[in-house]
Amino acid sequence: MYDNMPSTRLPIHTLQTPLFPTRPTRHLQNKNYQFIAVPVRATDGKIVLQDVNSSTPSEAVQIKKPNSLEVIDVRVVLSIRNKLKKKLVDKIGDRWEQFITGIGQGILVQLVSEDIDPVSGSLKRSSETAVRGWLPKPSNHSRMVETVADFTVSSDFGKPGAVLITNLHENEIFLAKITVHGFKQGPLYFPANTWVHSVRDSTEKKIVFSNQALLPSQTPPGLNKLRQDVLIQLRGDGKGERKKHENIYDYAPYNDLGNPDKGAHLARPTLAGEERPYPRRCRTGRPPTKTDPTAESRIEKPDTVYVPRDETFEEIKQNTFSTGALKAVLHNLIPAMKAAFKNSDSQFECFSDIDRLYKEGLAITSDETKLAGRLIVASMVSNVLSVGEKFLKYDIPSIISRDRFSWLRDNEFARQTLAGVNPVSIERLREFPIVSKLDPAVYGPPESAITKEIIEHELNGMSLEEAMESNKLFILDHHDLFLPFIKRINSSKERKGYATRTIFYLADRGLRPIAIELSLPPCPSNPSRKRVYTHGHDATSFWIWKLAKAHVCSNDAGVHQLVNHWLRTHACMETYIIASHRQLSSLHPIFKLLHPHMRYTMEMNALARQSLINGGGIIESCFGPERYSVEISSAAYKSMWRFDMEALPADLIRRGMAVEDPSSPCDIKLVIEDYPYASDGILVWSAIEDWVRSYIDHFYTDSNMIGADSELQAWWQEIRNKGHPDKKDEPWWPNLKTKDDLRNILTTIIWTASGQHAAINFGQYPFGGYMPNRPTLMKKLIPQEEDEIEYEKFLLNPQHVFLSSLPSQLQATQVMAVQDTLSSHSPDEEYLGQAYESNSHWIGDNKVLRMFEKFSARLEEIEIIIKKRNRDPRLKNRCGAGVPPYELLLPSSGPGVTGRGIPNSISI
Repeated sequence: MYDNMPSTRLPIHTLQTPLFPTRPTRHLQNKNYQFIAVPVRATDGKIVLQDVNSSTPSEAVQIKKPNSLEVIDVRVVLSIRNKLKKKLVDKIGDRWEQFITGIGQGILVQLVSEDIDPVSGSLKRSSETAVRGWLPKPSNHSRMVETVADFTVSSDFGKPGAVLITNLHENEIFLAKITVHGFKQGPLYFPANTWVHSVRDSTEKKIVFSNQALLPSQTPPGLNKLRQDVLIQLRGDGKGERKKHENIYDYAPYNDLGNPDKGAHLARPTLAGEERPYPRRCRTGRPPTKTDPTAESRIEKPDTVYVPRDETFEEIKQNTFSTGALKAVLHNLIPAMKAAFKNSDSQFECFSDIDRLYKEGLAITSDETKLAGRLIVASMVSNVLSVGEKFLKYDIPSIISRDRFSWLRDNEFARQTLAGVNPVSIERLREFPIVSKLDPAVYGPPESAITKEIIEHELNGMSLEEAMESNKLFILDHHDLFLPFIKRINSSKERKGYATRTIFYLADRGLRPIAIELSLPPCPSNPSRKRVYTHGHDATSFWIWKLAKAHVCSNDAGVHQLVNHWLRTHACMETYIIASHRQLSSLHPIFKLLHPHMRYTMEMNALARQSLINGGGIIESCFGPERYSVEISSAAYKSMWRFDMEALPADLIRRGMAVEDPSSPCDIKLVIEDYPYASDGILVWSAIEDWVRSYIDHFYTDSNMIGADSELQAWWQEIRNKGHPDKKDEPWWPNLKTKDDLRNILTTIIWTASGQHAAINFGQYPFGGYMPNRPTLMKKLIPQEEDEIEYEKFLLNPQHVFLSSLPSQLQATQVMAVQDTLSSHSPDEEYLGQAYESNSHWIGDNKVLRMFEKFSARLEEIEIIIKKRNRDPRLKNRCGAGVPPYELLLPSSGPGVTGRGIPNSISI
């Protein structure tokens, strides 16, 4: 401390070191002393300085430093999260690391002031100090441990704005938060929730900012450079293969779904460019395949795909997902082995075969468990399988739990377009005749085969024009999306399908289907291969009608999974997350607002690219479009996706399911009042919008601040230009000039991650867990009278023809297992509007915290309203004999498959 002071002679004095925290600031009495470094020795806890003119110590007196050398005693507390489950080697390693930390050789901390050093003009930093020792574990956090660093800074240090962390251990650590004591502002909080890499991996220090929210123009001088440095680190240089410990966010096209090195049948086109446009994913930098230099090489299970380190699952989530994956493996593998023993995959012979999945389960014999143990790498799975004979039963999905035969009825088929797992595709019929937008030179006459006469036959005397004028006619139209792919799909022996259109009529007793059009691509002998089916009343008509509805469900299941679920929520949300980390500092108030809505999404998407949407993955194996699945998703992105239409009110108006009405919530009025997804969704959307509006108003006092916010403008430009470069020039992209612009953009993003995803994800098993209700593929076209042999088989045993047209036992159980896993909430789920201890100090602004409490209270009110609606007998689509209540937009939930709950983020 005294090394650089001017030389002078002085008597011996004693410095009594005070203890933290009773005297945080020390003053040395000003006696105009000047100091020189001299020999010292310790005497009874005092530091004794030797007078340079004397050979013996002089009388010891207590020294106080001059006012210019006032110091502050600082204590920095690091909260570190330990592993949930540990092997013996991990426990030994932890003990060693605790010892190393205890002696000051494990973690180094350094404070950075908000102020600039007035002499050097550079950052004002404290000394780099080692943490030593451990505090007692917090009683309510068994996995959290705290370690401390005590040191001093000069009183003119200013307020700390950042902490630099160096991890000297061999392994990374998870830093939950940092608390700094000793400054007059009280405890200062630095929310981290980040992995701190070892210096063996990188010498870059981890920079953690405080919980204050600051626009770029409000950044204190001492933090300006650090703020930019962190963003530069997060962007990376776009070169090389990313490593596990890195926390780098960058863009790449979807060119890693195929594996051409394993054969042409697994090659898949790159999704990017004018022909196959698509959002971008996170860049991994893996080398290209040997066969196709434009395709990125794949990493197969059990190895993991790179995502930025802070985007990976936490341990509770990882264990939960592994348990769910285990369940999927068990349900997938056992039917696969049974099919292998028989050398073929069998169809369900009767409906009782399906019922056995819930009543008796699948028997696993000892021989099969031995085979499973050889096939599965994970020892945990082998251990479970080796227990002996087991019966693995599926839970009864809610669609048949109250009414075993509801799925057969037309009103239930229609109800699910409004209150099912895909309630976002139905539209009001506003133009007639119905005309395709596809090229007629390629796909035949554009006019639909559904005529005015066919529709009016079902309208009980009402004319077509009257029905349309009174908003009574609706359409589920998958024709133009599917028809370009039907020829290729039908070339497979295992897939047969149509491009479908379905007309619904809203009668006094509810919505019902009245006509289904099934179309095939034209051929030279028949340029218009379109058939229209109505429900009829005789036995033959009933079974044909049921087959037609099954084909509609197959189309709808593909659109749901590939377009509304994967594309519109998972894939698009990834672009917002990458741009947020690259362009918005963690100090930025908009980053703090969005951060809870990013949790786990990128790792979930990486897992989907590895096992679900990849070539030969679950989606291709079990859904109708097979190897053309992601191409259909790209076609939908090209023709349908618009950011400005992803807002719930805009989407409802676009589909004609609502009309503008300034006197109604969100300024829209529903065309069908009993539309559970929309009516509940409006409540949630409105709550999010009000919360976002108050938050924006708090930080942006006028709209001019929006345009002046450099980080915010760069963020929005990057979403458009780098996240969606294939659509960057579209005229519909919203401007970002006013507070209203920002409010609508942010509400759309938060709704996408929370309410929208919840509504179309957590109903997958409740509705799809009974396969005949929602078959994901069809294997046969509908028998026609001109094909006498097949038609005769149909007349003799229509049930057999129906079941043999649906997914096989293996396919059905695979889909059921995956849907069960994807419909499940993790125990560490974080729900919309709820406060969590891990984020208790996310922002240091009491006014914002009060606004958030108001948002939370509003969501609690919404939960009460929805529960009340589900008991209202007038609302037939959510209440009635055997009708499951609509709970997908109830904000809260417990763990497991509950069919309710709105997580903050796309976490599954």
